[in-house]
Amino acid sequence: MPFISAVSKIDLPNKTNQQEVKEQARAMFAENFPQVDRLIHAFDNTEIITRNFCEPLSYYTIQNTFEERNDEYLKMALTWSVKAVEDCIAKAKIEKEEITDILFVSTTGLATPSIDALIINEMRLNPHINRMPIFGLGCGGGVSGMAKANALAKANPDAVVLLVAVELCSLTLLRNDYSKSNFIGSSLFSDGIAACIIKGDNHADENGVKYQASSSKLYYDSLEVMGWDFKDTGFKVLFSKDIPTFINEHVKEDIDKFLAGQGIELNDIKNFIFHPGGKKVLDAYTDALGVEGDFLQKTRSVMNNYGNMSSVTVLYVLECFMNEGFEDGYGLMMAMGPGFSSEMVLLKMKNN
Repeated sequence: MPFISAVSKIDLPNKTNQQEVKEQARAMFAENFPQVDRLIHAFDNTEIITRNFCEPLSYYTIQNTFEERNDEYLKMALTWSVKAVEDCIAKAKIEKEEITDILFVSTTGLATPSIDALIINEMRLNPHINRMPIFGLGCGGGVSGMAKANALAKANPDAVVLLVAVELCSLTLLRNDYSKSNFIGSSLFSDGIAACIIKGDNHADENGVKYQASSSKLYYDSLEVMGWDFKDTGFKVLFSKDIPTFINEHVKEDIDKFLAGQGIELNDIKNFIFHPGGKKVLDAYTDALGVEGDFLQKTRSVMNNYGNMSSVTVLYVLECFMNEGFEDGYGLMMAMGPGFSSEMVLLKMKNN
């Protein structure tokens, strides 16, 4: 089976305290959003301590166009992707010429040619690399990207697959959108960049994190739960307060069915590598799954220290497991995203 060779993440230089973001949001929304004083506590209820931002906080007070923000996305996405890839190549102890495939995951900016083409040009990677840009999966994109990267490595045992995920959520903030969704979004979403190297069977397994299986599910008639409305001014965030309820109603059954197909049960999972959509989402997972102990500790830690970075967040959680240690046994990666949808990847994790 393919295995995860290395994961790298970016700590952006403009990491900002949540309380500073809270005060700026209050000032920006106060005049045109009557509910600001009633809802400002949402910033505290997230349990986020610091947020990963690609720009200094003052940038978000400036009136700018969608074109200007997207241009900034292109510049920042390329700069930090290259840094993450270089770090990941060093961790994986490979040469850049060995990379056979590249997947690029993002839902927070637009680029054609896609960012993977920019990365190949900038880094002078092999021009014959197989490219797979993935757009529109939102928070589910990191797990879906991991599944697709492993599918490529499974099909070619000699493969060295590069997975890059970039979400610059802060650049999608609409300065004059005084909706509740935009206000709540401003309390949660952050920026993140991560890279992973996945190798096929013909390579020596350095760390014992092997792919086992994956699952995707799209829930019928739930398109309005999460996503974007595309406006002249940019990306308008949409998400429903019913997401925790959705998790409570579906996630346990979905996980049980997926694991049963692999001949195991929830009790066999030792490492929970979940996307932290927010405190209420983590509480919903805890209630729905009934696992003993603080099984989402690393997930919660990433949320506390970075915020919700959409698809990238789960890869920061994976990096935390690989950097700080994991239990021998199975690992379950999981995220939910627009559609409404769920993505799962089962890993077999063994310390060498």
